[in-house]
Amino acid sequence: MAKTKVIIMGAAGRDFHNFNVYFRNNTNYEVVAFTATQIPGIEGRVYPHELAGPHYPGGIPIFPEEQLQQLIKKHNIDQVIFAYSDVSHEYVMHKASIALANGADFRLMGPNTTMLKARVPVVAVCAVRTGAGKSQTSRKISRLLKRNGYNVAVIRHPMPYGNLAEQVWQRFATYEDLDKHKCTIEEREEYEPHIAIGIIVYAGVDYEKILREAEKEADVIVWDGGNNDIPFYKPDLHITVADPHRPGHELTYYPGETNLRMADIVVINKGDTANPNDIETVRKNIKTVNPDAVIIEAASPITVDKPEAIKGKKVLVVEDGPTLTHGNMPYGAGVIAAKKLGASELVDPRPYAVGSIVNAFQKYPHLGPLLPALGYSKEQIQELQETINATPCDIVVIGTPIDLRRILKINKPAVRAKYELQERGSPTLEDILNKRFPPKK
Repeated sequence: MAKTKVIIMGAAGRDFHNFNVYFRNNTNYEVVAFTATQIPGIEGRVYPHELAGPHYPGGIPIFPEEQLQQLIKKHNIDQVIFAYSDVSHEYVMHKASIALANGADFRLMGPNTTMLKARVPVVAVCAVRTGAGKSQTSRKISRLLKRNGYNVAVIRHPMPYGNLAEQVWQRFATYEDLDKHKCTIEEREEYEPHIAIGIIVYAGVDYEKILREAEKEADVIVWDGGNNDIPFYKPDLHITVADPHRPGHELTYYPGETNLRMADIVVINKGDTANPNDIETVRKNIKTVNPDAVIIEAASPITVDKPEAIKGKKVLVVEDGPTLTHGNMPYGAGVIAAKKLGASELVDPRPYAVGSIVNAFQKYPHLGPLLPALGYSKEQIQELQETINATPCDIVVIGTPIDLRRILKINKPAVRAKYELQERGSPTLEDILNKRFPPKK
């Protein structure tokens, strides 16, 4: 019987996971190729044979997504698997149309075929869009569980942008581990804040191996999702974060709506900066599709280490990259802080951008006078540094989850804008977690 020939569309995350758990040892299928998008420089590699398994001795090539149509025709592909996140429902159907028009089936894979079962409880933190506030929610949950006496391990959604064979599974307990594993800015932004509060982080490529390693030292696993993807592990408690700065997106983005419908708890975040009417819109949409979900209202109050340094100054704001780019947000915490604290001007970095930073501004024209902290490679980190240093301003406001001064040599004064989750009213995450995971005696 002929094997079903498959292409998996991805962005170096969900695509590899779906392959590992469903296709790797499935002799009914032949995965001919992966395609890659969203993240610069992840195509042109090979998913290595060490990860691909014995049926793929030469590994599996990774092509730019722009070649999808040609690949379907060239290899007479039977199925196209869509396996990445944070895209509109309309976008997904455009990709489906390409597959169908060229004769292939188009497939989305759900929890029954992709979720692994852990031996310990899993609390999953997901979102309806990237940049909604998963990270601070995950940190809050980890601190509460740790305070109740549980050993906690965070498993972070994959970001394997380097040598895949060296990233099968990784454990991060110290800042030195970030250097050892040659982490990008995007990886550091997700791992470092957990490490700072004493929580161990696991990540990599093979999420069954990662899970089995984490189970050796954890009483509870916190799944810290990426973009708005659904969990890789079957959750015992599923928390979804919604963003009233983008009202309506909770019903129109893939697979964020899936997370909304699956959630036990929905956190409506950013209540301190969002329009009350937009908060109400999100609340109504939650109740429409998931009336049984517990709704928690929360804020992400922003603090700046030297607030007096901003007033009256020309400011360059550097914001979290993914939130601004494929997250489609025109601003972040840094812009909010700069305006609130009386900056005289937000300096536009676009005339001073270099290399791939120029390309990012062209690809995402919704961006205003701010700089996305893109750093998916050593070269791009250097380009980010050059762009910051070339931009004429009095001060840099760093609105990213980590202090970029640890990585970049910035030639002008800089301050950091930080934010943490703060519930408003009841119930709180603490109330719910204390019932599920009562304090150990």
